[in-house]
Amino acid sequence: MAEEQVQQQFAMQRIYTKDISFESPATPAVFRKQWQPKINLDLNTSSNKIDDQNNFEVVLTITITAKVEDDTAFLVEVKQAGIFLIAGFDGEDLRRILGTAAPNVLFPYARETIDNLCVKGGFPPMMLAPVNFDALYQRALEQAASRQAGEGEAAVN
Repeated sequence: MAEEQVQQQFAMQRIYTKDISFESPATPAVFRKQWQPKINLDLNTSSNKIDDQNNFEVVLTITITAKVEDDTAFLVEVKQAGIFLIAGFDGEDLRRILGTAAPNVLFPYARETIDNLCVKGGFPPMMLAPVNFDALYQRALEQAASRQAGEGEAAVN
């Protein structure tokens, strides 16, 4: 008897903040400088299966550093997490959902948290532009493939 095909499911179970950090080491002096910050934004996602019921924790980490002249105006890091039921997907399809669909759900929550932290820290709102996680995921796959190809060529030479 053939195994029954598991119906494909993607459902958010819970969204929560896993970690928040806000630092403003150059205050109050930075408030007297003209606000033309250089912004550095880092995005990262991680995931792991948390039980035998096809539940996965996905964590979207966003780190922003704002510098004015040579001073760090603020550094904010938010780890926005969620538990997702993901069933009926294997291999590349599962990796794609964990790397794109889940972060797309988490991003608006992280964006709002970052904006609130900046305002409460005395700075202008930090309205992050939408992120195309599908494009980021595809770029990461291409970079991994080119690194692998480069390592293969190095081994041949």
